[in-house]
Amino acid sequence: MDASVIEILQQAGSQDPNILKPAEQTLKQWETERGFYTALFNVFSNHSLSVNIRWMAILCFKNGVDRYWRKSAPGAIAEDEKAFLRQRLISNFEEPVNQLAVQLAALIAKIARYDCPREWDTLIPTLLDVISGQNPLAQHRALLTLHHVVKSLASKCLLPDKRMFQELTINVFNFILNLWNTFTESFLIMVSNGTDTNQIQEALEKALLLLRILRTLIVHGFDTPSKSQDAMVFLEIVFERAKACLECRKTLISRGIQMEVCDKFIIHLTKVLLGVLEIRPFYYVELIPTFFEFCVFYCFTEAGQSLAFERFIIQCLNLIKSVITLPHFHRFGKLKPAEDAVFSLPDVMDRTRHLKQKFCTPEILTEICSRLVTHYFLLTPSDLELWDTDPENFFVDDGGESWRYSLRPCTESVFLAIFHEFRDVFASVLVELMQRHHQPVDPNNLHAILLKDAVYNAVGLAAFDLYDEVNFDQWFSTTLKEELKIRSNNYRIIRRRVCWLIGRWTSVKLSAELRPELYELMVEVLSPDEDLGVRLAASDALKLAIDDFQFNPEEFSPYLEPAFSLLFSLLKEVKECDTKMHVLYVLSFMIERVGSEINPHVGVLSSYLPELWQQSEEHNMLRCAIISTLIHLEQALGSESVILEPLVVGVVQFSCDVNQDGHVYLLDDGLRLWLTLLENARVATPAIMDLAKNIPALLEKSTENFKLCLYIVQAYILLSPQEFLSQRGAVIIETLRSLMADLRSDELTITLTIFETCICASSRQGAELIKPVLVNIFESVSVYKADSPPSVILFMRLCIVARILWLHKDIFIQVISELTRKLGGIEGKEDAVFEQIIRVWLMVGVFSADRGRCKLLALALCSLLGANCPPSVLEHFPQIISKIVHVLNDITPFDKSDCDRIGFAIESLSISEQSSPSQYEDDDYGNAHEQRTRKLYFIDPQNCTSLKSTLQNQLLTLRRFIGDNQFNQLMSTLNPEIDEQLKRYVSL
Repeated sequence: MDASVIEILQQAGSQDPNILKPAEQTLKQWETERGFYTALFNVFSNHSLSVNIRWMAILCFKNGVDRYWRKSAPGAIAEDEKAFLRQRLISNFEEPVNQLAVQLAALIAKIARYDCPREWDTLIPTLLDVISGQNPLAQHRALLTLHHVVKSLASKCLLPDKRMFQELTINVFNFILNLWNTFTESFLIMVSNGTDTNQIQEALEKALLLLRILRTLIVHGFDTPSKSQDAMVFLEIVFERAKACLECRKTLISRGIQMEVCDKFIIHLTKVLLGVLEIRPFYYVELIPTFFEFCVFYCFTEAGQSLAFERFIIQCLNLIKSVITLPHFHRFGKLKPAEDAVFSLPDVMDRTRHLKQKFCTPEILTEICSRLVTHYFLLTPSDLELWDTDPENFFVDDGGESWRYSLRPCTESVFLAIFHEFRDVFASVLVELMQRHHQPVDPNNLHAILLKDAVYNAVGLAAFDLYDEVNFDQWFSTTLKEELKIRSNNYRIIRRRVCWLIGRWTSVKLSAELRPELYELMVEVLSPDEDLGVRLAASDALKLAIDDFQFNPEEFSPYLEPAFSLLFSLLKEVKECDTKMHVLYVLSFMIERVGSEINPHVGVLSSYLPELWQQSEEHNMLRCAIISTLIHLEQALGSESVILEPLVVGVVQFSCDVNQDGHVYLLDDGLRLWLTLLENARVATPAIMDLAKNIPALLEKSTENFKLCLYIVQAYILLSPQEFLSQRGAVIIETLRSLMADLRSDELTITLTIFETCICASSRQGAELIKPVLVNIFESVSVYKADSPPSVILFMRLCIVARILWLHKDIFIQVISELTRKLGGIEGKEDAVFEQIIRVWLMVGVFSADRGRCKLLALALCSLLGANCPPSVLEHFPQIISKIVHVLNDITPFDKSDCDRIGFAIESLSISEQSSPSQYEDDDYGNAHEQRTRKLYFIDPQNCTSLKSTLQNQLLTLRRFIGDNQFNQLMSTLNPEIDEQLKRYVSL
């Protein structure tokens, strides 16, 4: 089989699809065949074969382990073959190709996660034996394998697995630690002796692998590291090793040797400290003095910085931030059982605070603050070069967790963390720096400009903490606005920083009377002849000024047109996707805040957006920003948004089509735009109605956006009920019917509301359309148990039953017949099903605070009291009258004196017969959708019908139908109190 496997693997690496696809299919078929993985092992173990074929063999083996190594997996690998493979995989550790060695180590680790130590108890001892041997290559490969195995075993979460890993740690930690010390010492001695670079590299690579193993063991393998002397010794020695390695690194560089593995080794020493601080923070407390001394030396002294490098400084600064803020202490909240026996949480917190305050003296904090601002915050020559050559990329804000790997965000994050902890000292230092650098400087003095920029950056970052120390109104009115007028090229650095600073302080401490001046300044800075970076900062500042609770649209009105025009020019000028998205977001936000005031100015933007949409074909995030802007434009324009309809319809069609790849990114915003389009549409155009073809697929697939899809369906029903229901109603109702069993309660509530809206908007058509769903709704009502608490969903189902009963008795009878057959009944037994529904109806009672729907239920009950009423109705006559009277009491504000004066009680929730819907229409009342909703309310028979009059007419009809004697007998069954209340409303 080996030859066939080699041939197919070779074909699977082909670039020709005609060769590649059959080979992949063949490999797929072989995956469950006995002996296939043995053949793969033979292939990648054969060093005479090409690297590509061996690589393919290992990858196929790894995929097979994922799918078929578990005993319970369908087509699982035979146990005897697995045993053979486990034995052979650790029989040789002399793989010559490093990339294949890494893949092989990862493969063994995958198997170890399933089988070690129960089925593979020889794995760890074998690895340790090879590591102890004298073969350099085998030793390296065994260390690499052990690293991956330990990492894999540490990731197991079950308690027995964790205990086994702790046992493994106890057994091997001392051996690994001693070996690590040996190789690390060898590296340090070799560097001092000027040994050959290859020997230094080999020793350090092995030391790095051992360090990685130690890091995993100490973070995950000790329940209480303080109980292990080796663990605590290792943590203490990390600092010494880092110092020694930094010295060696400097020595190597002085010889012209740049050794990447040395940098990795030093960084990994800091990762050990970060890992322990994150997972086992309580064991870090006593290391705080050593830690502070170490980090402050390398980050904030000339001598230390001459030895450090950027990635190392970032790690140290992140360590400082973690120790200062103690996020991991707060995250744990309480000690684990094993830790509780060793520590007292209050004592730990007190001890930590004491050690921090002991080291962080005012002198040290002053030096840290000063150095952060005047050294780390300075723009570098490479920053200025990037500004000149690629300003858009220079001004991209990394955001997120860039502080973990990028120096400038890291230093700013650390600055704020220490500022919040030691505010008094940092505030005084910063105020002093601000006073020293607040006056304009010589435009030709670049260093002075960079220092001023750094100080302004610090003042902006700490704006909230400097509220009482800085008179920003005075600073803004005197210095800052004047600095914006200095046009030197060097001074663009300050102009950009001033714009940023104003934006940061606007929501903190800027008087309302100065806001017009701020708008005017930002409009001036947005001028096309200004530096692009300064204009981008001004756009940010303008956005922050608008995004303030004190923002007054009327006050901004004089600046709206120039600001909008200049931002639009900036949008067209910038090239990068991220920058366009950023400027478009500012424009979108402005549109949202000023509302309809933007209408006269949106023509140019609306004509440019189609072009931008086409240009952004490969940039889904920019397209999301375009959709967001269109939403705000639609909302601002209202009924006038018809000018955007061609673009909006096209965007919605693309964004909400599940067959388009981009819908994954655009669907959420696209659905919101679609809903906004429907809410503002005055008429149902063919293009708008054609969009509805996407709804069924969206309902089936959009689990996260299901409710939004339901709102779109409801908007369509209100927009054009007859057309929409005739074109799309049947398939949508069937889709909803098939999904109802799996819906959450909130989704089911909206779905039932849609069914009710169908009946309200197009009574007969809607009732016929939802008939397939009515059987399920009626059944849900009929099977309700008295011991179950009534729910909103049951109440809404009852309301749909009531509408059908009241408005379409023929459909009601048909549904009862179908339900009877479904429940196993025979013809003629419909009365029993009907009686069960009435019994549930009366049992649930007036459940909702929605008085309109309660009135609907009462009207439907009234409809039962006419001629040809079923016997079951007469049996429940007292309960029916009681429920109706309760609703009448609820909707009729009864006053005895008024009743005596005018002779009857006045019923609320009824629209006068002389009224017409047009009397209640108001173009100023919400958008078109809200007006349609309001109109539907006024034409709903529920709201146009008097319950009092209906009850009286039905009782009189019933009296004529059954005769006075039987009617009087029925009335005598009423509760005396209900009978007395009934006489307030009806005259019999």
